[in-house]
Amino acid sequence: MAKEDYYTTLGVERDAEDGDLKKAYRKQAMQYHPDRNPGDAAAEQKFKDVNEAYEVLKDGEKRAAYDRFGHAAFEQGGGPGGGGGGPGFASGFADIFDEMFGDFSGGGRRSQQHAGKGADLRFNMEVGIEDAFKGKQTEIRVPTSVSCDACHGSGAEGGASPVACGTCQGHGRVRSQSGFFTVERTCPNCQGTGQVISDPCRTCGGQGRTQKEKTLSVNIPSGVEDGTRIRLAGEGEAGLRGAPPGDLYIFLSLKPHRFFQRDGADIYCRVPIAMTTAALGGTVEVPTVDGAMARITLPSGTPTGHQFRLKGKGMSVLRSKARGDMFVQAMVETPQNLTKRQKELLKEFDGEGDTAKHSPEAHGFFSKVKDLWEDLKE
Repeated sequence: MAKEDYYTTLGVERDAEDGDLKKAYRKQAMQYHPDRNPGDAAAEQKFKDVNEAYEVLKDGEKRAAYDRFGHAAFEQGGGPGGGGGGPGFASGFADIFDEMFGDFSGGGRRSQQHAGKGADLRFNMEVGIEDAFKGKQTEIRVPTSVSCDACHGSGAEGGASPVACGTCQGHGRVRSQSGFFTVERTCPNCQGTGQVISDPCRTCGGQGRTQKEKTLSVNIPSGVEDGTRIRLAGEGEAGLRGAPPGDLYIFLSLKPHRFFQRDGADIYCRVPIAMTTAALGGTVEVPTVDGAMARITLPSGTPTGHQFRLKGKGMSVLRSKARGDMFVQAMVETPQNLTKRQKELLKEFDGEGDTAKHSPEAHGFFSKVKDLWEDLKE
């Protein structure tokens, strides 16, 4: 099956600005997040496709390459017109893109010191609504690779110095002929560093990194939403032999709350109200997301489902001092376990006055039903 166009995946036009890409990505990521679609394989795949599309299109160089060559730009053995180039051709193709588009961003060719850069890591974290409202400083433990202590990340045993790579003669890149084109790609022997180690470190096997669990401090800002991504620069996987580390991306998801439901910056809460309070009027106190209590005055005759708006009592807004609103929905509770005397009083109440006045909705409904049956008989 042909792979879907990245722009179609995100639901944007090909000339979409960075802001439009980000907005579309956030909308799709929240819609198809696995935590919102448990057990839905299709939603999980869609979530992966959306992330893959955004990772390419948000990067100026990758987007330029994709616009020109489509998915072939990033597929192993693929290229314009479907021509294969054998193992490593996709890597060589990426090098060509660097040469073609790197100068426009002031980068030129990738420097040798960035060869073997560590991979980016992902960490999923659940936070409660209260923590999302106030913000939180917390610690996480992440299994990853770190710089080897024995060789200080160099990969060489006992401080041995690396020597020039014999394959690329220390240049870090090799050239090969592909039809009418000369393709320059990263040296497969030294991974672009231009140097090799003759006596590798026994602890890390010459990699310059070892596996370890790191404890990191994370600042969760107030107002974060489901799907918010926090980037910790340089806290990803350590690079090969002293190369720069990758980044760590923390994806946040909100835990369900027993009282509150969140919609953007607004909070919704359903509160049971005694029938007598709803009928006669009164006041009730409801909890708010900031840990305080808010008092609501109910007018006499408050119906079930009626909403009360508490302005400025909702969620914090990310990177802002503003707050959303809180909406309290009254749920009038039918009396249960009545005593004999209470039942007698309700019967007296039911016999007093006009039903059309104290129960207008019920009276109106059954009047319409009666009219309907009369019409059917005619």
